[in-house]
Amino acid sequence: MKVIQSVKEMQAFSREFRQTGKTISFVPTMGYLHEGHLCLLREGRKRGDCLVLSIYVNPTQFGAGEDFEKYPRDFEKDSQMAASAGVDVIFCPESTDMYPEQYHTFINVEEVTQNLCGLTRQGHFRGVATVCCKLFNVVRPRVAIFGKKDFQQLVVIKTMVRELNLDLEIIGMPTVREVDGLAMSSRNTYLQEKERDAALSLSQALLLAKRLYDNGECDTATILQAVKDRLLKSPLVRIEYAKICNGMTLNDLEQLEPGAVMAVAVKVGQTRLIDNHVFGETLEIASRAN
Repeated sequence: MKVIQSVKEMQAFSREFRQTGKTISFVPTMGYLHEGHLCLLREGRKRGDCLVLSIYVNPTQFGAGEDFEKYPRDFEKDSQMAASAGVDVIFCPESTDMYPEQYHTFINVEEVTQNLCGLTRQGHFRGVATVCCKLFNVVRPRVAIFGKKDFQQLVVIKTMVRELNLDLEIIGMPTVREVDGLAMSSRNTYLQEKERDAALSLSQALLLAKRLYDNGECDTATILQAVKDRLLKSPLVRIEYAKICNGMTLNDLEQLEPGAVMAVAVKVGQTRLIDNHVFGETLEIASRAN
């Protein structure tokens, strides 16, 4: 497994590899890998001749007061996990290389960034779109793989790739969960014991929404009220948003329609967590008293 830090070296590697007629698959991450990341990497291993993993905690997608400085990092552990998943190259650039002095260019993906996380994380998706576009231009993959847990991020990246005519395919993979249903996230490490238990309310609220839908309920207000009531059963949970949106535009819906997504963001203690469910898809969560 090769480790590359320089943008120019990564570009040279990709250029030479592509000239052989072979393809690159790519999984961009901020590191601190877990089983969810490994699932993305295993899929990437199937889809390309060379599997590239990027590890880069991107400063431009963190707002003031967010957790950029304390975001968990463990490159040694990440390297071991990457090797176990068959990664060929780890690209781990420095910020001085990604955003040199006097950097001015950013990408704004409009409309789909206005709702959900875009309501409170101003500038977040500008940072996400910019860094992903830069990584795509450096790594030059034929396919890039993202998790559906960050549903809005996936929509933003797909929109950017389509509208900028980038020559790659974006694949969204199902959310990977702990046995008890909590969506895997690097930020789960922030949770204290009582907070960890309270965080299960996210997946349980989504499961409740699914059951209501499966039983014929199509009124979003009814489903949203049930979801909010379930979330607020824990005094440690503060709701940032709970919304049902069109799965492509991310606009709010009054009545459920095919492909609609239930998206939730909460604070559990000081930790911000997100989760979602696309109605009509499976949601496998262990049974738990409501």
